[in-house]
Amino acid sequence: MTLPPAPVLIACAHGTRSSEGQARINAVRTEMRALRSGLDVREAYVDVQEPELPDVVAGLPEGVSGVVVPLLLSVGYHVRVDIARAVASRPGMLAAEPLGPDPLLARLLQERLAEVPREWGVVLAAAGSSEPDAARSVAQLAGQLTQLRPSRVLAAYGASAAPSVPEAVGQLRRDGARHVAIASYLLAPGYFHDQLAKAGADMVTEPLLPSPVIARLALERYDQALASSLTPTPAAAD
Repeated sequence: MTLPPAPVLIACAHGTRSSEGQARINAVRTEMRALRSGLDVREAYVDVQEPELPDVVAGLPEGVSGVVVPLLLSVGYHVRVDIARAVASRPGMLAAEPLGPDPLLARLLQERLAEVPREWGVVLAAAGSSEPDAARSVAQLAGQLTQLRPSRVLAAYGASAAPSVPEAVGQLRRDGARHVAIASYLLAPGYFHDQLAKAGADMVTEPLLPSPVIARLALERYDQALASSLTPTPAAAD
């Protein structure tokens, strides 16, 4: 018996005008295809770049299902609204959870901070969102990072949430930190990462990419979405 093909994985990123950022996100999709031979992994974006997510979903062949995997680090408007709308526009579509928070990301951040002395203060710098769940997600990741290093970790944001990254750097200094490092909780180079160099810290880590962790997490989110779709709800089980 021939098994039906696996649902298409639509790896949906935010989008950036940075050529280096674009290259690093594209490399994630290449790594995903290498890790999961035969899986149809497609490109999509919610802003700045094309192809736009609604067009990718609409362009799937008739009868083909898919899972939109956000190449995003937390829940926010793009997950709650843009991705949700695209998934609702077509039968047979599923939305996976974003990549974070996850202990693997906390360990990756700690690797980026490996040369930073433990007595330094650390600002965990996320892009930011007006969605309360996004702030809770970043705070959870900050807690995971704190478990890996005994220094103070303060979450901060590039936009749409408080404190801002410069405010967090200043707060740590006022609280007694002689040196402050910014842990870039961003996937790739781009506008938000460029702004971190202007926030007044003593050093800024590189973005999370390149790292094989991101491709593995994206495939894990894909698998989790498919498994959840096969799990009967309590009402259906009655």
